[in-house]
Amino acid sequence: MEHISFLVAVVIITALAFDFTNGFHDTANAMATSIATGALRPKVAVTIAAVLNFAGAFLSVKVATTISGGIVNEKTGIHPEIIFAALAGAILWNLLTWLRGLPSSSSHALYGGLIGATVVGVGMNGVNFDTVLSKILIPAIASPLVAGLASWGATKLAYAITRKGNAETATKGFKTGQIFSSSLISLAHGTNDAQKTMGIITLTLVSVGALPHGALPPTWVIVSAGGAIALGTYMGGWRIIRSMGKGLADIKAPQGFASESAAATVILTSSHMGFGLSTTQVCSGGIMGAGLGGPKAELRWSLVRRMVYTWALTLPAAALVSGGAALLVRQGTWGIVLVGAVLVAGSGAMWLISRRQPISADNVNDVTPVEVPATAPANAPTPASTTVAA
Repeated sequence: MEHISFLVAVVIITALAFDFTNGFHDTANAMATSIATGALRPKVAVTIAAVLNFAGAFLSVKVATTISGGIVNEKTGIHPEIIFAALAGAILWNLLTWLRGLPSSSSHALYGGLIGATVVGVGMNGVNFDTVLSKILIPAIASPLVAGLASWGATKLAYAITRKGNAETATKGFKTGQIFSSSLISLAHGTNDAQKTMGIITLTLVSVGALPHGALPPTWVIVSAGGAIALGTYMGGWRIIRSMGKGLADIKAPQGFASESAAATVILTSSHMGFGLSTTQVCSGGIMGAGLGGPKAELRWSLVRRMVYTWALTLPAAALVSGGAALLVRQGTWGIVLVGAVLVAGSGAMWLISRRQPISADNVNDVTPVEVPATAPANAPTPASTTVAA
């Protein structure tokens, strides 16, 4: 019993560590465009996002129940060590994509980890694949498209309304609007993403009989999950903020306001319906729609392609890593210790690599990648290109 209690504590701490990485990985979702347009100073932006992420954790638990009683079958023998393996794969994928500055989905990393570990640990019947399809895969495809289309239309409307007005006054107005729209995304992010960790911790407690099947997250779980994601958000995640704010398109204030408003609407609606969608994909779709809806209708397609490839790889890659971890933890204590050691060593190594070329609040807006237009003549000089995420 003491061993089980200790393992449960380790799983809860690991879940909160994932929540922390989710926070700094996804800060860009809410604040990248506001920082890029100058609507908010970087440190002010992440502070607002952190406070509202924490507040958002208390607004709903529907997504949490999708995790704890939807994706996996609680009655098929899910054990804490399987959940630990799932979290290990999700954290390592989160850190790898953060290191490369790629706005991938923390949510899909968690879902993939949970699916892979469960299949290896208890078998195919441990996963409710109909829920995976309806609550995860379909929203994953539809939500960025919906957000992108809404953002494109909102951007067109914003420029049409202000076309004959004073440009400086309009820009100031849209920057003010961005403060509210980016804040709404932060609130929505807390409502959606903090709940995923709540669901994982609740599932762990159910698996050892500490909570009944179908239980809602206890208050202490809601508070701790909200606090962990808020702390991670405050740390910044500057590498991905640079990619989303300066990498996808040269976003101006009207486009930033349009993309944020569209993304917030999609996220809040989906959270209300219990869809465990990716806020990263929604916000990225919004930015792409705004880029195409702007006066020059442009995107930096090389980063778009890398980003979409990463989206497609996230769930299966996390599932594969977590499945391997599940094989190890099933061997007993030594397997659990080995997975923990790999998790700590891998996380530390990626942090050390990131320190070689640090990105912070002071230089987050310094780099804008340059691409040669597709129509450029063959003998045209190639401009110096910089990498978005060093």
